[in-house]
Amino acid sequence: MKRIVITGAAGFLGSHLTRSLLEQNHHVIGIDVLSTGLISNLHQELTHPHFEFLLMDISADVSAELEKIGHVDEIYHLASPASPKFYQNDPIGTMRVNTLGTQNMLELAKATKAKMLYTSTSEAYGDPEVHPQPEEYRGNVNTWGPRACYDEAKRLGEVYCYEYHKRDGVEVKVARIFNTYSAGLRNDDGRVISNFVSQAIRGEDLTVYGDGTQTRSFCYVDDNIRGLQMMMESDLATGEIINIGNPKEYQILEVAQLIKKLANTDSNITFHQLPVDDPKVRRPNIEKAKRLLNWEPIIELEEGLLRTIDAYRAKHEADMKQNVV
Repeated sequence: MKRIVITGAAGFLGSHLTRSLLEQNHHVIGIDVLSTGLISNLHQELTHPHFEFLLMDISADVSAELEKIGHVDEIYHLASPASPKFYQNDPIGTMRVNTLGTQNMLELAKATKAKMLYTSTSEAYGDPEVHPQPEEYRGNVNTWGPRACYDEAKRLGEVYCYEYHKRDGVEVKVARIFNTYSAGLRNDDGRVISNFVSQAIRGEDLTVYGDGTQTRSFCYVDDNIRGLQMMMESDLATGEIINIGNPKEYQILEVAQLIKKLANTDSNITFHQLPVDDPKVRRPNIEKAKRLLNWEPIIELEEGLLRTIDAYRAKHEADMKQNVV
């Protein structure tokens, strides 16, 4: 049984990863400050005999608290706002958790000789001029804009990982995660699939920003979590940056129309001004993940959307019944 630390454990990815590792009979120490994560995401795990939850701001001076954790085999550092809505609401906190927080986790990995995986982002590529994006692409990021607090903080977090690996031999891996979805994203998260599904189920207009021709690739959460765990277990991934995402590309308008059809809703689609620095295209080159990890996503978009819609609808109906009572 491994002792595994997960930062951001109450978030979307963190809660799914926590569940998966507990099912594999590991002992999980979940850390979260609950700024954007929800403790309700862990409502079943909180009573699990092999789960501990620590309310902690890892960007603060928490060396004494981390020392109390004791032996650790693996660290998944997922903590960070990931939705533009949330990281733009707390830009300083976003920068701190991806820099000071990352350094604190690397120090923990160094002290305990634990393996560490840092979740970076496809936002490291900015509004890309190379398509699809391989890990070697250096990106086209606006360093002076509303998304810079997240994009640049993640890039600096990668540099921390590089230096601790080179200087101290920390076994660290960096996953650049592309758009991930499923049930579990907050209704007010602001990301495209959670927005569309929530709106469709409530019979509201689906809000498309721009003309909808901008593209994204969408990876179902189970595929993503499997990729992260395969990275953690692979010695070939140590000291490497690897894209984790689905290489199939869709126009945003196409996704809105598909969700409208699958949800069987009469919702209209409305168009609104595109946010500043919103990327026009986004699609991972995953040849490195295939080569080093033998990983690629297997869940098709329509199947993943059906699962997501069913889960959101069940939650919506349960909430409605509770409100009636």
